[in-house]
Amino acid sequence: MSVDTDSIGIGGADYSVCTVRPADLPSLIVLCAEHARYERASYDPSTKLGLLKDAIFTHPARLFAWMAWKDGVPVGYATATVEFSTWAACNYLHMDCLFVEEQARGQAVGAKLLHVVKEKARVLGLRELQWQTPDWNLDAMRFYARHGASAKPKQRFVLALCDT
Repeated sequence: MSVDTDSIGIGGADYSVCTVRPADLPSLIVLCAEHARYERASYDPSTKLGLLKDAIFTHPARLFAWMAWKDGVPVGYATATVEFSTWAACNYLHMDCLFVEEQARGQAVGAKLLHVVKEKARVLGLRELQWQTPDWNLDAMRFYARHGASAKPKQRFVLALCDT
């Protein structure tokens, strides 16, 4: 199996998970806006195209991104970056986002996206994958626990340094 592209057939519905291509960026931005709305966050798509293009398609890439598709329509995405842990003194893959549209949930699309991210970490020789989810998202917590993840009790803080 390739880390970059994988197809799955689920209950008669065919889904594919592919590495994001430049032509996919407008669809990725729409999914990001839906994800932000789901997480009760604001999202301004106006400047995202160029920023995401630079992060995903520069060498080396700063952001790895995959999208899930059904019949040519995007239904989910996952993104990840390589980070460094001071305490563990090693690199790890940080999954920044994993989102599946409501109509595609419960059909193993999220599991496939998570699998592709885990495989990317393995290919990169990383020992750990980390991420966070809002404390109210019990469905996500159950999903991650079913896939063997354990939670670390922490709060995530954001300090805005500029208006953009």
